[in-house]
Amino acid sequence: MFNPQFQKLGDILIHEGIIDQDKLSHALERQATTKEKLGKLLIRMGMINEADLVKVYALQLGHPAVYEDDLMKVDVAIVNTIPEDFAYENMSIVLAKSETTVVVAMEDPEDLGTVDSIEKLTSLKVEVVVAGETALQNAIEYHYGKIKQTDEVDAALSSIQVFSGDEDDSGLVDLSQESVSDEDAPFVKLVNLILMEAIKERSTDVHVEPQSHVVNIRIRIDGVLQKIMTPPLASLSGITTRIKILSNLDIAERRLPQDGRMSIKMAEREIDVRVSVLPTVHGEKIVMRLLDKGGFNLDLTTLGFKMKDLNTFGRWIRQPYGMVIISGPTGSGKSTTLYASLKEIKSEGTNITTVEDPVEYQMDGISQVQMREKIGLTFGSTLRSILRQDPDILLIGEVRDEETADIAIKFALTGHLVFSTVHANDAPSTITRLIDIGVPPFLVGSSVNLVMAQRLVRTICSNCKEEYIPKPEELKRLGLEGKEHTYYHGKGCVQCRQTGYRGRSGIFEMLEMRQSIRKLVFENANQEVIREKAIEQGMVSLRDAGVAKLIEGVTTFEEVLRSTVEDF
Repeated sequence: MFNPQFQKLGDILIHEGIIDQDKLSHALERQATTKEKLGKLLIRMGMINEADLVKVYALQLGHPAVYEDDLMKVDVAIVNTIPEDFAYENMSIVLAKSETTVVVAMEDPEDLGTVDSIEKLTSLKVEVVVAGETALQNAIEYHYGKIKQTDEVDAALSSIQVFSGDEDDSGLVDLSQESVSDEDAPFVKLVNLILMEAIKERSTDVHVEPQSHVVNIRIRIDGVLQKIMTPPLASLSGITTRIKILSNLDIAERRLPQDGRMSIKMAEREIDVRVSVLPTVHGEKIVMRLLDKGGFNLDLTTLGFKMKDLNTFGRWIRQPYGMVIISGPTGSGKSTTLYASLKEIKSEGTNITTVEDPVEYQMDGISQVQMREKIGLTFGSTLRSILRQDPDILLIGEVRDEETADIAIKFALTGHLVFSTVHANDAPSTITRLIDIGVPPFLVGSSVNLVMAQRLVRTICSNCKEEYIPKPEELKRLGLEGKEHTYYHGKGCVQCRQTGYRGRSGIFEMLEMRQSIRKLVFENANQEVIREKAIEQGMVSLRDAGVAKLIEGVTTFEEVLRSTVEDF
């Protein structure tokens, strides 16, 4: 008689008709190389799914099996029997509780250390059921992600102040529930908690996205959006009204886009929040961009430059005149690089002025001007006035139109060093973008010294970093077939919110405007011709810079493929 509790996992899979002997043999041969657990390897090879593994594992170990649908139905009060950090760290979740026992779903029921820890935490006997890794992770994220009021949150909320609109235009908005009606109080509390969670997790923006039945609340951490909660769609009106009040917008207007701002003051930080409201088919979508107005504490050596690139960049930012342009999409770290450059070269002997919308960092020793288009303080009008201030170095937040570009280039041609940003895909296309805006090619070629495209790739969490065996298609896409390297990824842990990543590092594509490149620009050559000449002269593409970070063990295949395009 076949007793699964005395059999190997592979034999049980064959007995249950899930795989055949040929597939098992193939997997065992692969396992000898990868050293993975057989079950996970079979899933990765597409031979079984997670439900198959849970079923067979339960038969082998003699524990009941539980699947994702049931995991999602557990009472939050029961789940909170064990702390969130412990649940993530040990991939376990409490399903039921009595006076003497607690039922816990685990991926590995034989993990006696975790079982013993739960018994000590709860002073109850543990009954284990088997669940899949993905189902457990989804359930843990779902239950612990629900809004829950705690003394810690109350204390945090009491330490922050929010100013509606511009801080100098209106007074403080009370965040406590005492100043609002009982009907509005839950939405006040909900918005406060969303803001606190975003600030705590180092988020750069918050997205409130109405769907057909729920509202997705996502925050962007290290450049990637992560869902933190899903309140019902009925809460959308209360959430949007509260945010509109805080950002001084028209709460009655729901058909047109609106833009506003608020300022959050905490004990040690001040955060400027830019609010954008956009009508969608399910309701108003809101994006809040968080800008930390604290002192700038980064420098060029911490941004991810290779030593050769750092020396090249350092040489060009110390030239007496000309333009240095950083290009890339929103959120690619352009402003951070520019401010690190100013920090590197500022001195008592230089007059540095910036013109920005918004001012993203505040730095001593330089003059910073915040645009206010409502009162006529635009890039064009400000730049014309700044010329009379005799600046040595000028930072223009973004070249977005012909007027700004024309003034910036004239500054560069008249003995000033100008830093700015342009939204473009890579370094060569930045040149053609300036020409498209309306700047004549001869002025672009004469004034620009360096164009640097950049992206940010997430770095592997140092706490859960482990070796990784890439798939053949990953190696092929990055041109690494047959090359012997050790690769890494993050397994996922509490410190990185189970993502495997913590922090970001820059990858850079530097186009130095040498004489041969300037000649091509004068001739109005297309970007592909400029790219070919630049690579011939030693320019490293964004894709190759990403591959170099991958080989160094800084980032992963997934990040390089996500952040860069293939070089053709």
